[in-house]
Amino acid sequence: MSNYPDLINIPFNNSFIKDVFVPGGTQHSPRSLEPGYWVIIQDNKTILQSGKTGPNLAFGALPGWLETAEVPIPIGSWHGRPLRLFSIDTKCAIRPPFIAEALNAAVQTIDDATLGISGLARQIIHWEQQSRFCSLCGGRTGPFLHEWGRQCSVCNTKQFPQISPCSIVLVRRDAEVLLVRNAEWPAGRYSLAAGFVTIGESLEDCAAREVREETGIDIAEITYVGSQSWPFPSQIMAGFVAEYAGGELTVDHDELEDARWFSISDLPALPPTRSIARRIIDTFCRC
Repeated sequence: MSNYPDLINIPFNNSFIKDVFVPGGTQHSPRSLEPGYWVIIQDNKTILQSGKTGPNLAFGALPGWLETAEVPIPIGSWHGRPLRLFSIDTKCAIRPPFIAEALNAAVQTIDDATLGISGLARQIIHWEQQSRFCSLCGGRTGPFLHEWGRQCSVCNTKQFPQISPCSIVLVRRDAEVLLVRNAEWPAGRYSLAAGFVTIGESLEDCAAREVREETGIDIAEITYVGSQSWPFPSQIMAGFVAEYAGGELTVDHDELEDARWFSISDLPALPPTRSIARRIIDTFCRC
């Protein structure tokens, strides 16, 4: 893999798990006695087992307090052993040697492969919870072979995971860049303007609209640079760089707490290095 910064091999993209994870939900029975690995999701956290080499996916028998009433979902194999996932209630207290690691933590303390499979598991659980009934007739759905999709038991309609596309864009003006701040982020952190694609829009149209709506700035020369799977809960972030084309900075305070032009030699606190926002900033804001 390429060295950081890299706009292809980014955490949560499957590039980090392709050598150790083989998808295949029908390979192993969820109640199989064959020992395997567990991906355990608790809201935005993954539950890992402490070990000599750091936190890792749990393997083998689980303690009684961590058992779940729901049927674990077999999703393939991890390092050649069965891999199953399930979620636990947010009220469940985690006991040693297990720990809860936030997938969107400010500082990443787990390896990229473990982060990647945990992000994928979170998206699978979200999809399973959102697709139990057919959107066409209301009938119950069930999985079908070799796909993440589900099929209606009444009208046989097939439906597939809903991925929400978003555009995220770095705007440059000479030796400055436009950064924005959401009130929910850690104090002092700024990032890139971003938003969801709406009906009829291209990704580039979305990037231009979001910047204009949130900051009053017009952009041009919109260039695609990379993408990232983003499991919060199920998005694909399409990254762009663009040039300032006009307009006065006017912050939409319904969307943002702040937006500013920053010199590339004096940037504020930025998102974690695992995010495409940070990869774009580090790649295209070199002094």
